[in-house]
Amino acid sequence: QAQFVESGGGLVQPGGSLRLSCAASASILIINAMGWYRQETGKERELVAQITSTGTTNYADSVKGRFTISRDNAKNTVYLQMNSLRPEDTAVYYCNGNAVLRSGRPLYDLWGQGTQVTVSK
Repeated sequence: QAQFVESGGGLVQPGGSLRLSCAASASILIINAMGWYRQETGKERELVAQITSTGTTNYADSVKGRFTISRDNAKNTVYLQMNSLRPEDTAVYYCNGNAVLRSGRPLYDLWGQGTQVTVSK
């Protein structure tokens, strides 16, 4: 089954760092434009960062200068390096994107299951 699997979440103190990973399942041949989103309890999901297939990036103002999105096309994996974390960064983080299956069929708007990030003393 084609899916994205996030990992790397956890509990961290303010000012700390975490690195999230989003790995594509084996049935996916390539990943295209990808993004990281987050959702706090009771709030709408919001875009955190995006990366195109060629590496162009875009960030929400709230994370600029602190978060870095990157990708490893050989591993079909996207990363989110999060530094200088704040309590307001606490949320469930999801990856999302488009891909192509090994069968050649394209996939659009595929979501991972999410990983919890908690920033607290």
